[in-house]
Amino acid sequence: MIHPKTELKFISKEVGHGIVATEFIPAGTITWVLDILDREITPKEFDSMDINYQEIVDTYTYRNKNGNRVLLWDNGRFVNHSFNSNCLLTAYNFEVAIRDIQAGEQLTDDYGYLNIIEPFRGADEGTKRKVVYPDDNLRYHKIWDNQLLNVFDKIPQLNQPLKKFMSNELWEDIEAIANKKKKMDSILKNYYADEKVINQPQQ
Repeated sequence: MIHPKTELKFISKEVGHGIVATEFIPAGTITWVLDILDREITPKEFDSMDINYQEIVDTYTYRNKNGNRVLLWDNGRFVNHSFNSNCLLTAYNFEVAIRDIQAGEQLTDDYGYLNIIEPFRGADEGTKRKVVYPDDNLRYHKIWDNQLLNVFDKIPQLNQPLKKFMSNELWEDIEAIANKKKKMDSILKNYYADEKVINQPQQ
């Protein structure tokens, strides 16, 4: 479930559509949460699909720690990649804004933690990273963890429209982590070691 104060918008011919904020979204806001309408597709199910469905699934899914493709039912599937993303996935099946997002600004993810199948060259954003690799989580999880920890304490303090889609147990964990009573699980927990793609050449 994507944050309600967002909308699908055409970004550019190169990028296509993306998700933009319709109002100011402060750092620490939960911007997406996995919900019961999102569909998980196993490798066996994917392999049995017609090629036309496989192409759709390849385009609009990410892979979770079990190697299953997750197809989002709403506009969350249109969130674009950025090497300097303003949202990060946690180890708890939700994403959080790691900095303030202004009205009209795109919500972006770093696809490096989404267990992609094939490496791809992202748009040049002036960063050292130019290519996204399937095992980026192994190299950058400490950086992403620190970015999450910088805002985690804000989560219980803010209005969270997506809280109602989260279990009470998860919210208790969030509060415990925010209050330094429990250690945050690393984003590395999301990593799927796919033997078919782990030895991609680096550029």
